[in-house]
Amino acid sequence: MRLTVLNVAYPLAPVSPQTAGGAEQVLLQLDRALVERGHRSLVVACEGSNVAGTLVATPKPPRLLDETVKRAAQQHLARAIVAAMRQHRIDVVHLHGIDFHTCLPPPGPPVLVTLHLPLEWYPPAALRPDRPNTSLHCVSSAQHRTAPPDVRLLPPIENGVEVADAPLPKKRNFALFLGRICPEKGVHLAIEAAERAQVPLLIAGETFGYPEHIRYFETQIAPKLGRHCRFVGAVGPRRKSALLAQARCVLLPSLAEETSSLVAREAMAAGTPPIAFPNGAMADVIAHGRTGFLARDVEEMAQAMAQADRIDPEVCCAETRRRFPRAKMLDAYLSLYASLAQAPVREAAA
Repeated sequence: MRLTVLNVAYPLAPVSPQTAGGAEQVLLQLDRALVERGHRSLVVACEGSNVAGTLVATPKPPRLLDETVKRAAQQHLARAIVAAMRQHRIDVVHLHGIDFHTCLPPPGPPVLVTLHLPLEWYPPAALRPDRPNTSLHCVSSAQHRTAPPDVRLLPPIENGVEVADAPLPKKRNFALFLGRICPEKGVHLAIEAAERAQVPLLIAGETFGYPEHIRYFETQIAPKLGRHCRFVGAVGPRRKSALLAQARCVLLPSLAEETSSLVAREAMAAGTPPIAFPNGAMADVIAHGRTGFLARDVEEMAQAMAQADRIDPEVCCAETRRRFPRAKMLDAYLSLYASLAQAPVREAAA
């Protein structure tokens, strides 16, 4: 059956290959897969987004973000969803943002919510929606295990990545941090670990316009930049692939309970060992000493950097291809879309 799927992004981050967020990257892959397989893909996202299907654009947010901007963006998003539902026959609405509960559509097509972030970051009521035909799921088994007993979730769909068949390039002597520049990602700790290990560090990513994030970059990251610690900003797919493949290791000192760590999986797919704190799903993703290292603190992270060349790049690629193939993720989502579209409509609970 030919489906029409409406994917809905977080309204304050554009959807493009350069966007650092894992949710945006998963949405992009789903959008592209729908188009390639003959379905119709509609994407609600802010102006400046770059999608394969049809963009239903909401206003581009200003550089500086606050609660007023956030509320306005949520309202624009909710109206765009309703307008798209009136204009098109939607088979499934797929929500990806942390504030999905503010824009649940009126009764109609089934809604799928992917919980990309730690469950404790969502308001408790959001995990128990009273809208009929609304299903929630996690992006890893580790995240799924953290759900309270009374929260009903579909089986998790593991985030998948592509493993290139091309020969792996020669490693260069630098470590890489890739992701959002914000306190919970621990960028300052990656800098400290690289300094202790005396290994140059490249920081690739972007700082969103939240005052706390901007202040964090200006006070804890920018003063450390120099010859041995460089900030290269947001990177597109080609440069990201090159950096991941050439890096000695990828540092992931996240202080949050990571739900899947797409970056760790991408690093392994490029034959590069991730070195991470064992928070959330990291311990499930990384086989310590085989595909990367789990470090309890900055000192252990620095020590692991000296051992990165002991990790076999081919083993990293093979394990990623076996455990986290992108095709498996996409097949699971498209199969779920078809199942939800064909399911009988459930009435709201009394």
